[in-house]
Amino acid sequence: MDDELRARVDTEAEKHALFNALKHDSDADVGAIMGSLMGENPEFREHGNEVPGVAGKVVAQVNQLDTDERRERLAELDPELVEELDAEDEEDERVLPDLPNAEEYDQIRMRCAPNPNGPWHIGHGRMPAVIGTYKDLYNGWFLVRFDDTDPETKRPDLDAYDAILEDIEYLGFDPDEVTKASDRLELYYDHARDLIEKGGAYTCSCSGEEFSNLKNDAKPCPHRDKAPEMTLEEFEDMVAGEYESGEMVLRVKTDIEHKNPALRDWVAFRIVDTPHPRPEASEYRCWPMLDFQSGIDDHLTGVTHIIRGIDLQDSAKRQRFVYDYFGWEYPETIHWGHVQVDEYDVKMSTSTIAELIRKGELDGWDDPRAPTLQSVRKRGIRGEAITEAMVELGTSTSNVDLAMSTVYAKNRDLVDDVAPRYFLVRDGVEYPLVGEHPEAAEPPVHPDHEDRGTRRIPARDAVLIESGDIPDHGERVWLKGLGCFRHTRDALQYTGDDIDAVREEGVDVIHWVPAEENVPVRMRTMDGDVNGLAEPEFVETDADDVVQFERVGFARVDRHDKDETVTYFAHE
Repeated sequence: MDDELRARVDTEAEKHALFNALKHDSDADVGAIMGSLMGENPEFREHGNEVPGVAGKVVAQVNQLDTDERRERLAELDPELVEELDAEDEEDERVLPDLPNAEEYDQIRMRCAPNPNGPWHIGHGRMPAVIGTYKDLYNGWFLVRFDDTDPETKRPDLDAYDAILEDIEYLGFDPDEVTKASDRLELYYDHARDLIEKGGAYTCSCSGEEFSNLKNDAKPCPHRDKAPEMTLEEFEDMVAGEYESGEMVLRVKTDIEHKNPALRDWVAFRIVDTPHPRPEASEYRCWPMLDFQSGIDDHLTGVTHIIRGIDLQDSAKRQRFVYDYFGWEYPETIHWGHVQVDEYDVKMSTSTIAELIRKGELDGWDDPRAPTLQSVRKRGIRGEAITEAMVELGTSTSNVDLAMSTVYAKNRDLVDDVAPRYFLVRDGVEYPLVGEHPEAAEPPVHPDHEDRGTRRIPARDAVLIESGDIPDHGERVWLKGLGCFRHTRDALQYTGDDIDAVREEGVDVIHWVPAEENVPVRMRTMDGDVNGLAEPEFVETDADDVVQFERVGFARVDRHDKDETVTYFAHE
């Protein structure tokens, strides 16, 4: 990178860092600005391996400024960006679009309908985040309905019911009602009987291949015109378990010549020989397909608005045939694209994650490498940060990307003010201290809150510093809270406590821990476990405390074992 380009990177990075810091009212973050920085300056991309380093130094400088200084500097560099910030401040905080025809309903009623075949990955959090937010905006009603009517292909996990409800609570919402479809089989049977009597359904014993050929040729099934009395009798035999799996199904009579073959006489009920894992439902063998069950439930629970994936547009079309038979009005429907989450090597798929756990490649659903809500919760990331980031994605029909850097920035805003500070040294190298240095450092528990007091970190004979912080021989370094030291041979020689060494002479400030009085720490990260040593008072933290290891990042305290403290890294 030549000098001219480096100067441009400096300027552009400074603008983006200032804008990022002012927008979020917090320190700027390198990861949060890289996307826009590279996107607006495509000529930087061929130097992608160098730009983050240059930007990182600029971000560090911006973070030394207070809010007024940042605003003043941004006004010098790009007044239009200041105007954009002011305009954003004036906008309504409501980022979701209005629900269609909301004014026509006495109450907005929405549902989240998970399949409990395993705990939730991060992408699953979008639905309750958006529905819960709509509930708050409209003073509405929020149902969680477990669509657990597939005991075989998407077999329910008995632990997932409670795990999903815990995830919804973690995201900040309390549903008004919780139901399980597997408790409502008799209700679905009653509606199937009504549909049969209306001439809207028939039993079919064609093989899958036979019916597929007929359907694709737009030809009616030979069973289509059988008398409702015969269909009802055969359906009762289905309910009684008189048929084997695949021997008989109940089909909704639609338009056999419909331009979309997927909508032609679709299956409403089938026989499943595999017992349901819930004891209350284990005796049933005749199970509704999701489109039938979900359509009936949406009407009976008074759902006014449905949000579902754009890949499920045919579901709405299938269900409308049933609604037309019963004379019901179909709910307002919003279709949105899929959400993709960056940063993870593991595919966002319940079955994939479960398989990796089974093979021992992941420790569990809360492994920091797993893209699950249990994992990010374990790392100390607040559900509010996930919810805010999901809501900002809106309800577009296009696929959207969730950048974890956005989640981290929002979480940083939430935890920075409350997280106590501690030193943690990884890959520590021991150095004796020589000279008349202070016996202990007493840095603040939190730099912005003097009332929270200080921590005492003893500094008697030797300290540990990170290998990357070791100054060259003869060079100086500032041990935070202690003062300035010069690297002489195999020791650190105290040279005084004049802060001008940092402010005017550019001496680096580093963290450290005493060589003897320290706390062994194992920090679990997305890249594997990291071992280190923390200052002695760190042992006084409680499980679930979120702390900031200075110059390392935020972490959640998991537990204090006899030989070590286990923490989970959240983000920088």
